[in-house]
Amino acid sequence: MRLFLLGILVIAVGLAVSIALHEVGHLVPAKLFGVRVTQYMVGFGPTVLSRTRGETEYGIKAIPLGGFIRMIGMYPPHKGEPPGTIREDSTGLLQQITELSEEAKQYESSLYGPGDAHRTFVALAVPKKLVVMLGGPLMNLLISVLLMVVLVSGIGLPAVTPTVQTVSECVVPADAPADVSCEGREPAPALAAGIRPGDTLTEIDGQEIHSWQDVTTSVRASQERTVEIVVERDGELIPLEATMVIDDRPVLDEDGAAVRDAEGNLVTEQVGFLGVSGTPDLVPQSPAIVPEMAWSAFTRTGELVLTLPVRLWEVGQAAFGTAERDPNGPLGVVGVSRLAGEVAAAEQPGFELREKVGTMISMLASLNMALFVFNLVPLLPLDGGHVAGALYEGARRLLARLRGRPDPGPVDMSRMLPVTNAVALVFILMTVLLLYADIVEPITFFP
Repeated sequence: MRLFLLGILVIAVGLAVSIALHEVGHLVPAKLFGVRVTQYMVGFGPTVLSRTRGETEYGIKAIPLGGFIRMIGMYPPHKGEPPGTIREDSTGLLQQITELSEEAKQYESSLYGPGDAHRTFVALAVPKKLVVMLGGPLMNLLISVLLMVVLVSGIGLPAVTPTVQTVSECVVPADAPADVSCEGREPAPALAAGIRPGDTLTEIDGQEIHSWQDVTTSVRASQERTVEIVVERDGELIPLEATMVIDDRPVLDEDGAAVRDAEGNLVTEQVGFLGVSGTPDLVPQSPAIVPEMAWSAFTRTGELVLTLPVRLWEVGQAAFGTAERDPNGPLGVVGVSRLAGEVAAAEQPGFELREKVGTMISMLASLNMALFVFNLVPLLPLDGGHVAGALYEGARRLLARLRGRPDPGPVDMSRMLPVTNAVALVFILMTVLLLYADIVEPITFFP
């Protein structure tokens, strides 16, 4: 139970730090551009701890599931308000949701004098507005990529290493069952050569071995001849000789997986056969593969967001019906916390501390990628809604300039308040659904 709670604590702290840095992504450019930022908060609800530095109050709130910065003048004055009226509003999704009903009745704000008009968000040029609003999501993207670098180059990715795990006793057909008898069959070249489990293959037929792919390439390219194989055993390099055989072996794809035909049968080819299997392990890789990983994570997350209504319907069927829950579907806070606890407390063979740390890092990288993609959705109160508004403002001003008309001024995004209320209600319902589903039909790592 202690390890389970530790896992929850680790993911909670990681998520809180990610949210805090998201808001830093908004805060820094806003201050650089001269916008008056009155609050920087991690969490929402009652304030637990705060301290004012300069004109900004920095603090922590009771419910650490969000964050926000509060800037003055995110919307221009409404009709009937005195010129120079300046309101303040926040960037945080949850914070805005909790304030929407109050905003609908009266525009909650501290009023500032006309002298602050040049320090409002609405007074910024369109490119600066985009920088401020995209700063938060881009911070999550940066965190996700950095965590992937740590995972790839520090912890390593699952791969098969040249350390021998098993040695075949004989040469058997590629599609033979695991318990096939070796009676009357030719001994495997590796067994005859004296290769043992635990040996690390360092050289085959004069070719240095650095990965299991090197082993596969060298062995398959060999003919029916005797080749020299060097293994490392107990820190000592030992030269051995193996007489290779040609046998029907599975054709491998780019990922090293066996190729099957339309009927599901193995596709084979005549290649060299040694008779050893490598040892699965976490192997550090070059950070050069991170961009491809990040793009893959982005596209998967984007697909999830685009199909979110369908995925939520499926979650509802699993929670209230008999359907099975999709392990790759959306998760709520409870679900993520449960998975983190399972990872920390797991006692699965081969799933030790290094694997657990790598899984935790992978989870945090995925969460940050989700925050990046989700916040780009062009709906208020998400950051993407403000981005869409700034782009519309820029297009409207450009069109007016091309037509020789007066500057139409900034777009009043507060006119979208009814739509914002509807979106907020959907978010609340989605959160409640995922909370319930995570309790009654949880997704688990180790079923």
